[in-house]
Parts: sequence; C-alpha cells; structure tokens
Amino acid sequence: MVSAPALAMALMAGLLAAPESIAQTPQGTPQGTPPTTATEAKGYAPEGSCASCHEAETQAWQDSDHAWALRDATPDNVLGDFDEASFEDGEVKARFHRRGDTFLATLEGPQDPAETFEIRHTFGVRPLQQYLVEQPGGRLQSLTIAWDSRPAGEGGQRWFSLYPGQAFTPDDPLHWRGRYQNWNAMCADCHSTNLEKHYDLESDSFATTWHEQSVGCQSCHGPAQDHLDWAAQWQADEDAPESSPASSGDMGLALDLAEMDAPELVEQCARCHSRRQMLGAGPVHGAPLTDAALPSLLGEGMYHADGQIQGEVYVYGSFTQSRMYQQGVGCVDCHDPHTSEVKIEGNGLCLQCHNPAPPPRFPTMQRNNYDSPEHHHHTPGSEGAQCVSCHMPETTYMVVDPRRDHSFRVPRPDLAEATGSPDACTGCHQDLSPADAAAQIREWFGDDSRSASRSHYGVALQSARLGRPEAPDYLKALIEDDDTPDIVRATAVDELTPFAGDALPTLEQALKDESPLVRAAAAPVFAQAPEGARVELLLPLIDDERLAVRDEAVKALAGTSLMVMPQERRAAFLEARRDYERRLEQNADLPGNRLNLAVLLARTGREDEAERQYRAALAMDPYFLPARANLVTQLSAEGRQQDARALLKDGIALDGMPAPDRGHLAYLLALSLAEDGGMQEEGGMEEALSWLEKAAEWRPDHARTHYNRGLMLDRLGRKDEALAALEQGRRQAPGDPDLLYALVYVNATSGRIPQALSALAELRRLRPDDPRLGQLERQLRGNQ
Repeated sequence: MVSAPALAMALMAGLLAAPESIAQTPQGTPQGTPPTTATEAKGYAPEGSCASCHEAETQAWQDSDHAWALRDATPDNVLGDFDEASFEDGEVKARFHRRGDTFLATLEGPQDPAETFEIRHTFGVRPLQQYLVEQPGGRLQSLTIAWDSRPAGEGGQRWFSLYPGQAFTPDDPLHWRGRYQNWNAMCADCHSTNLEKHYDLESDSFATTWHEQSVGCQSCHGPAQDHLDWAAQWQADEDAPESSPASSGDMGLALDLAEMDAPELVEQCARCHSRRQMLGAGPVHGAPLTDAALPSLLGEGMYHADGQIQGEVYVYGSFTQSRMYQQGVGCVDCHDPHTSEVKIEGNGLCLQCHNPAPPPRFPTMQRNNYDSPEHHHHTPGSEGAQCVSCHMPETTYMVVDPRRDHSFRVPRPDLAEATGSPDACTGCHQDLSPADAAAQIREWFGDDSRSASRSHYGVALQSARLGRPEAPDYLKALIEDDDTPDIVRATAVDELTPFAGDALPTLEQALKDESPLVRAAAAPVFAQAPEGARVELLLPLIDDERLAVRDEAVKALAGTSLMVMPQERRAAFLEARRDYERRLEQNADLPGNRLNLAVLLARTGREDEAERQYRAALAMDPYFLPARANLVTQLSAEGRQQDARALLKDGIALDGMPAPDRGHLAYLLALSLAEDGGMQEEGGMEEALSWLEKAAEWRPDHARTHYNRGLMLDRLGRKDEALAALEQGRRQAPGDPDLLYALVYVNATSGRIPQALSALAELRRLRPDDPRLGQLERQLRGNQ
C-alpha cells in the first residue's frame, strides 16, 4: 500500500508534469472499490506456486492468451502506441499519451467533452489489446478504441474503433462507460482466477476481488494449496512409507483433469468458452457445466438456422453439434492446454485422425486420404486445400478477430434456400450461387454425397423461425431423435413452445430427457399451465441433479400457490426459490439478469419490486426489449394503460432502436389502444391503425401485424385495404391459418365468395381434420 506522503508526492509530481487533470473516482460515490487481490484464498495457493515443480507447463503458459487475459498497465504489458498518438472516427476522438510509466487516454465524443483517464489494466493481447479505466462504484470499463496488435504487414500496429463509424452518447449502453463495456459484469469471471464480483444490488456497485489477475493454473486445475501441502510432505519424507499421506495416492488435487473423459473436459473449458448464463454458483471446479451455467441455445441472431456461428458465441455451442464431439474428441486433442495454440499447424492437425490409418481410439473413422485433390478438389497447398477453409469457416468479430466455426460441418450450399444460412463454398467463391456450388459438389462426389433430400436440422429450425405450419412436426421429430446433438434437441424444444398445443406430450416427455439442456429448455413452457398440472410436472425437477434445471423449474413454479403443493414438499420448494432469488440478486449487474429477477418477483406477487427491477434493467439498457415488453404487460394488467403507452412511446422514440424492435413496440401500442377502451375514444381506432401501419413498415415479416391490421381496416369498412393487408401478411407466412381464416371472412362479407372458397380450400389442406371447415364451406356455397 502506498503511504499518504508518498501518494501526495506522486500527485504533486503529476500536476507539475502535465496541465490536464486525470479523471478520478470522486469522493462520495456509490459504494464499491477498484478490484483487488482476494484476501481469503479459500484453498488457493499463492500465485506462482506451481512453477517450481511444473516448469515446462509454466513456460508454455507464460505468453498464452490466458496469461495475458488481464495485466497491470506497465511498460512491459502495454502494446499500444501511447507516444502522443491520436485517433479520430467522426465525433469520436482520442489522444493516447503517458506520464512516465502512467498511461493516459484523453477521450472525446458526442455530448462528452474531452477528459483524461488513467489506464489501469491491459485486457487481452492478440489480435487486439483493450484497455481498462476505473470508474465510480468499483467499475472497470473497457475502452471502445483498441490497439490492433497484429504486425504492420497484416494491417496492424494501429488504433481502431470496435464500432467503426458509430458514436455513442454517455447514456448509451455501448458507450465505453456503458453497461456493456463493464469488465466486472461482462468479462471478469473468465479473465481472472477465483474472481468474486461482490455486486451490490441496491447501489449498483462492485467490490470485486480476484486471487490472480490472469487465467492461471488454479483457474483450470482448481485451488492448489492441498496439493502443495502434499508436495511438501512428499519432499520432506524421502522414504515415503506406505502409511504416509504422500504415498497414499491422494495428491490433494482439487481437480484431476487426467481422469476426465473428453466431454467432461469440454465442459470444464466451456465455463468460459461458451455463450451462457452464469448461475451464480462460483467456479465449481470439476462439476458439470449445467451446475455453473446454462449454455445458450442455437437462437436467432447468435446462430444461423443450420447451427453455424453468427453472433459472438465462442466455441461450445458449435463444437457440441459436431460429429467429432459425439465421437469423443475434446479440446485438448487439437489444442495444447497450456499455450492454447493448436498442436500442429495446417492439415497435419486433422490428419492425426483423418488419414488412411486412423488411430485405434476411433475405430469407426472412415479410412481415406483426405489431404489430396481427390477429396478437396483444390490446388495442393492453396487456401482452398486447407481442411479448415471448408469445414471451419471464419467469422470476424471485433473488426480484426477472425474465429472459426467449431461444428466441423460439411458445406451444404444445397440447403441455402431451405435454411437461409451461408455456406463455405460461396463464402470464398463469391461469384458462385449456392445452386452452382451444390451442382459442383454433386459433380465431384455424386448425388449420394449431400443432397437436398438428405435431412438437416437447419430445415426444421428455419421453418420454426418463419412460423411455418410444418414446423411443429419437424421439431417433434428432432426432439425425439437421440442421434441429434443435445443442444439442437434443446433448441427444438425452445422453438416448439409457441406451437405448444398439440406438442404438449412431446414437451412433457422432454422434462424427463437424459440431457439437462433439454430438461431446462422444456420447463419454461409449463409456467402457463394450470396449477395442478404445473406442480405435477415441475415439482419433481426441484430435486434435479443439475442446478440449471432446478432453476428453470423454480422460475416456472414461482407463482404457484403453496396450497396446491404437497405439504411435505413446500419447505424444499421455498428453500430452492430463496436460493435462486439470492443468486439472482448477487448477479443482477446486467439487464438480462435484472429481467430474470423481475420475472421471479412478478410471479410471486411482488409487482412493485418487479417494476423497480424492470426499470433498473431499462436504466442499464433502454433498448432492452424484453424488459420493456414485460413491464408494459404488467402495467396493462394493473390497469395503468397510460403508463404502459408512455413506456412504449419512449422506446419507439429512442434513436438507434432497431427497426424490428421498434415495430414490435408499435404493435403492442396498437393492441393497447384497441383492447382497453381506447377504441371508443375520439380517434382511438385511427391512432391504433396508424401504429399498426408503422409496425408493418418496421417489421414487415411479422404476420400477426398484418392480421390485426387487416381486421381493423375491415372494421373501418375499408374492405379493399383490409384484403391487401391480409394478402401482404400471407406473402410473409403462406401457411398462417389465422390469416387464411381472416381472408375467408373478409372476402365472404365483401361478396367475394370464389376468393373466400379459395382461401378455405387452402385452410382445408393445412387442417384437414378441422370439423368447422366443412360447415363453413356449406354456408359459403349456399351464399353463391
């Protein structure tokens, strides 16, 4: 700790050295202190304790990405140019400079006058390095201007914006002071060892601690003090009699990675190398992943419909789709665990297994010479001849960081139209259409290689995303197929929820599935079931072996009356709910986490508390649509229609609100005007219609908007416009039964009986067992 006189001298020296002032955390700010080294080790050994015995591993780790995850901003660690370097991108301006060994950034932006900040830590190393600045409330914030650490010949050695051409005001969550640039909440648990956020819900502040800044030995191997004690005993007792602890076989290892199989090891890496929702349970070394986190499914925006990476999702979600994972391949088969690098560069890495004589570990591996023109059909040694070019296409994140898809998929340009997904062939050969690429593949490998007739789960997931009538059958078949990867089956369960009706038996069976991902995905849909059924189906899951499943069951059961539960189970349920709520409060530092807390509070009848948490989530991120939509629903249920509409209009008016989200809010506003008596107010119907028209403009692919717009126009007597609106919706969703019913009705009441019968015929094709349709047809023909 620096003494007070020394600190005073340092500040005086700083004031003499430069005229500008450095922004510091002001006195009297919300509670929270800058992150510090943890004082309670909890079984962790002092940093560097492993090096004396494990010298080779330490040396390999020393320059790894893990070792550079977080470091102090010293001359040895800072890679960026702080020699009066300047950067400008529109309204965003910066100057990077230093005062001795102190690194400074003077930043300026819209509604954000120039201010100088001290760089406290470096964050990452290649292909870019970011920099962290302290802010009030114990926050470390990551600058959105980063250093490109690649060689100059590759375009590096420059400052660049992580959001080129964009400028954020200080109240935007993407501003460098905003919530999504907050290290404590967004990054800390995977960039340090034994990190504890110590987040305070009421003051929205942190008192974060760590045991080691970087991702060190104990981050993966677990607390090492018991092992060090064993090693000391072993060294002290050279004779090591059989009765001594040193020779008993128990080496005090918190986690013996050597004893784990590949899927278990993958789950250890996935605690960080995945897109996931942490459960607030701490590191839980050696435990299954779903005791620490709930992995994200293959949702739209994060993954293409066929499972290829789209958003920044890291590795787990794609790798667990792969045949390699299903066959028992793990991370360390390809990557050195200490350097993090691949073990062999080029095709040699894949040829460890994919060769004419595959290893005994994989006896079913097809024997083939894959590194040959007969297989890859490209010039040997060229980019196209590399295995990864076709089977691990790259997607670039953070402007300069290309990352490979780890699903190791065969390119399927033949499914481009059915899945709406990219393919590796046309990604490189941009002059080719997917159809041309598919024809070339058939020419090389024959019709049996990969053809449009061969099923792929991407077809089912895309049909669900588009709301097609065949989607439920496709999804049910996926869920019941044990050969389909678990993450795909869980995604199918999640996508089946809007079609729940006839799918309830499938969803009920999913609650008993062997996969915890599938069980967790199935629980939320039953939150809306009658209380008796809800208790019968979900109460057994509060004893599930996986915490992620227990949490989803507790959340779905939260609003259930205790009187419906067996008396002997009530105490266990309440304890599980209290534990879940406690962990939500401790991790409510992001909008999504606040949303989960608000949902729990609302379901347990604490609407005032829920409203505060919804509003806290919107204060963190006013663009966060789920919190705004949920709060609108709650306010409407309480009869506070004016408050609900004001909240919707505030969201619509936000600069930068994505058009589809703005369309969703406009749709909700129109429904609000239509449902609570606003239609009787002067101009109420016209105002509702105007918002539906804007919703259709901002979100043209939303069939329900066109449906409601058509019915409202019909109610106003504007039949032709009503039919046009319904037909517009039908172009987006040809098999939507509600649109077809509406077309039958509007055509019939307009005297267009042939058109009504045509729509009815399409309905009968989609719903051949609907008994109402026969009677409706007889009525229409009677009116001809």
